[in-house]
This record gives sequence, C-alpha cells and structure tokens, in this order.
Amino acid sequence: MSEGIEGIPQTAEQETKGTKEDKEARAAQEAAGVEQTGVSGTADAAPSADRADTYTDIDTDTEFINPLRDPQDRRLPRIAGPSGLVIFGVTGDLSRKKLMPAVYDLANRGLLPPGFSLVGFARRDWEDQDFAQVVHDAVREHARTPFREEVWQQLAEGMRFIPGDFDDDTAFKQLRSAVEELDASRGTSGNYAFYLSVPPKFFPKVVQQLKKHKLASAPEGSWRRAVIEKPFGHDLRSAEELNRIVHEVFDPEQVFRIDHYLGKETVQNLLALRFANQMFEPIWNRSFVDHVQITMAEDIGIGGRAGYYDGIGAARDVIQNHLLQLMALTAMEEPAAFDAASLLTEKLKVLKAVRLPQDLGQGTVRGQYAAAWQGGTKVRGYLEEDGIDQSSTTDTYAAVRLQVDNRRWAGVPFYLRTGKRLGRRVTEIAVVFQRAPHSPFDSTATEELGSNAIVIRVQPDEGMTVRFGSKVPGTSMEIRDVTMDFAYGESFTESSPEAYERLILDVLLGDANLFPRHQEVEESWKILDPIEQYWATHGRPAQYASGGWGPEEADEMLARDGRSWRRP
Repeated sequence: MSEGIEGIPQTAEQETKGTKEDKEARAAQEAAGVEQTGVSGTADAAPSADRADTYTDIDTDTEFINPLRDPQDRRLPRIAGPSGLVIFGVTGDLSRKKLMPAVYDLANRGLLPPGFSLVGFARRDWEDQDFAQVVHDAVREHARTPFREEVWQQLAEGMRFIPGDFDDDTAFKQLRSAVEELDASRGTSGNYAFYLSVPPKFFPKVVQQLKKHKLASAPEGSWRRAVIEKPFGHDLRSAEELNRIVHEVFDPEQVFRIDHYLGKETVQNLLALRFANQMFEPIWNRSFVDHVQITMAEDIGIGGRAGYYDGIGAARDVIQNHLLQLMALTAMEEPAAFDAASLLTEKLKVLKAVRLPQDLGQGTVRGQYAAAWQGGTKVRGYLEEDGIDQSSTTDTYAAVRLQVDNRRWAGVPFYLRTGKRLGRRVTEIAVVFQRAPHSPFDSTATEELGSNAIVIRVQPDEGMTVRFGSKVPGTSMEIRDVTMDFAYGESFTESSPEAYERLILDVLLGDANLFPRHQEVEESWKILDPIEQYWATHGRPAQYASGGWGPEEADEMLARDGRSWRRP
C-alpha cells in the first residue's frame, strides 16, 4: 500500500479528504436551509457490529471512518454495542458462580461497551450498593481473568438491584423505571437481555410480567431478548406449552435457550475439525466408523439438589439436551454456512432421523449410585441422600443405544451415557473406527491392538486424541495402541473462555449459532419420552457402586453388540 501524507496510508488519506468534503457539503446544505435526515443521538445511530470502525459526530451528524481500522481485525465485530443485562434470580448459585463472573471477564477483555448495565432482580431487601458488593465478592472468587479496579468501577456504576417477587407489579414498575434511567444515564439505547436464572415453573410468570409492564417490547431501533436456562420442560407436552407461552411474549428469534455445553471451545472445535479439514470428513461415515460413544460423567452426587433432581433424573437432565446436541453436531451434514438457520436445518435432520431400539429393555439402562468408598471417602447412596424418598426410582445413571437412519450413518450405533458418582469427571465424544479388513501380521503381533479412534475431550482437559497402532521398538513385530494428543492449553497462548462468557456475548450480539431452537428441544423430547415411559412401568433402576463406571447392565448392553465402553 502506498504511503500518503505523514505516513498515513493512501486509502486512509483519501477517506479523510472525502469525509472533509462531505462535511463541507453538509454545512453548505444546512446554511441553505436543507433539512438533514441523520439520526444523531438515537438508538439507530449506535454503530452496528459490522460498522465498529465508524462513528457519528453528534453536532454535525457526520459519519467518520477510522483510518487506522484494519479490515482483517476479527475482534472489533465481536464487541457488544450499547446494552444491558437483567438477571432474574440473581442470588442463586448459577448467577454467583457463572453469570456475574462471566460479565466481569467480558468487560475485562474489552468486549462490553463502556455503558454496559447489570440489573439484578430477586427476593432480597438490598440496596444497589449491597448488590454491587455481592457481585464484587462473586467476581473476586470466581472470575477467570485478573481483578482490575478500573474495570470494576466502570461496571459498578451501571449496577442496579430490584427487590421483589415475580408476581409483584410494583417491583416490575421499578424495573421499568431502572431500565429507563439506565437508558438516559448509561446510554444503553433500550437494548436489554432478560436472563431467567430461575426454576422453570417461574418462566411463564416472569415473561408474562415483562409483557404486562411493556418491558418485552423494545423501542424502535432497539432490541429485547429472553435467555432461558434448561430444563426446557420435563416432557414433550410441557416443552410445547412452555414454548407457546414464551413465544406469546417474545418472537422465536428473540429467545435464547442456554445449553452451556455448546459454548465450550471443544464443542465448537468439533465443527472446525470436521469441516475445515479434508483428512477427517471422508472417513466420517458408516463405511469406516464402527460406533460412536458420547459420555458425560460426574464424580459427585446430587449434593443439596434433592428438591430439583428427584423426579428429573440423569436422562432428562443431561441426555435430552447436552448429549443429543453433541450427537447432532457429530452426525450432521456440512451446513451451507456457519449461521443459526443453517445449523438448525442440519441438526434437525439428525434428530428427526434418530431411531430408538426396538427392545427398550435391551437397548437402554438406568441406574442409581449406591454407598461405597470413593476417593478415599465413604459416600452415601442416592436413596440415603437428604430429601430422597426410599422408594424413589429416579435415575442417576442412564445409557441408551440410538441409530441415525440416513445414508451416512445407517447401521452405526450411537451410545450415549451419563451418570453421577462415576470414576471421574469427564465429557468426551469418541468416534471408534472399524478394524482393518485384513491384517498381514501374525495374530500375536496385534493382540494388544485396539480400534482406531478420534476422541474429542469436551472437559476437563479440552482437546483431542487420535488413537492408532504403532510398532513397538525391538526385534519382533509387535503392534500396540499409541495416541497423538492436541490440548488447547499447550497449543494456544490464549486460554479458553468460560462457556457463559461466549454465550452471554452472543446474546448481546444477537448471534444464535450456539443456542438450541424450540424445534430441536421438541424433537429431543420425542426421542426421550418413549424411554422415560418404558422405565416408568418396568422395574427399578439398577444399583452401581459409587466411584465405578455404572451398572453391570450397561456393560452387558454393549457386550451383546460385541463392543465395550471406553474407559475415559
């Protein structure tokens, strides 16, 4: 690029000259009494994500172009515009441990606007400064990035707290007043996301109150969005009813259903792995893949969540949303583009093609953890936990075998399992390949050789492992499994952000790529409902020792297919 005056690039110099000429022409028109049609000072004047290199002079209503902006800069388009976040249930564990630290981390990374505002709504008799102290303590304890006083002070100036119940009209009037005051004092331009960090039974009440007090309707040129935490209903009928109520207030594209697993870097990397590389996609099909295992294991029990967990269980809590979403991303065809509509189209094709086992007794397993020694500590069984009825049939372990009836995956089983009090905390997707159709080596040379596999580690050690056979050094021909490992922490200088950081930023930007739509939620319930109905009328969950890897029945399910579970 040629250099202009005083080292300014020629293109920037031309833009500067053009801007000066435009300004002079506008001034001449104003002098002649010609009416200008700019929108200075309104919400519409806020630069959009793709125009972060421009700003408007309020006095002259002239748009200036930043000559130093590099068109290849990938960071600026990911900075949220003027906006605020309202959190209902702000005193809960999710808000304290995840949401408020994520907001601070985004601000600390420079991804929130200077006037960003945070409003808390809960049944506490707090003042604004009390709320700010709670956020401060949560950030100090749980934030991923270092604490900086100047960042905190800027955030704290935009914090407000509204005390009240969800049926308290006075509290919602105060909320509306707070939103209007923040528009004026912080320049949020009427853009607000309402985060429902509350039990699902309160979702209808909160959205109806937002509608009643005209908080769900955005001023012209602004936006309002609703963020809903799982579970999205407890069966298909309740999910459809919940979607109907929410969509009476917010349009479907305004509703963001949070599945925090989809915000994890490794889950997003699954799409990059498949569609940005030529080496994997040609073998990602029934001709080469033997089966797929998707595991989410926890090494803890239910803790103090008996009131929530009992009656819900592992399948509803994890398989219906997390694991079926991971399965859809693993099995989907290449989307036309990396946007919400294209991703929805391909994921829905997978979910609609899922087929259950003909015999649910042979193709599904449920279990409950029993008392045992785990990690050097004697732990209680599920039926011994506080608040759990001795006759409870709630599953703390669930495993299912599914098929995807399409040309790519016909005949390839997908094994999904989840459980509490298992051997370790891990979430992974293992694509296990068929063995070589012919081996020229003696059987003794390959007796320790397993199947090739690609394993995507979602947590905790985010990365990917490729397993293949290699000759053992020595004079004899002996082939054994080895692994090649990719770890985020070793390959990149930048640490992975928390899932809630990415998802909250996407909500503020209106980017719905990583959020399940209501069609996906309903299709997932269509898969799980028949399984839950079968379990409800067929015996009790199998018992398994805490610290192990589930009931024997789960091992037998795979053994009948000539396979075995991976040990993560």
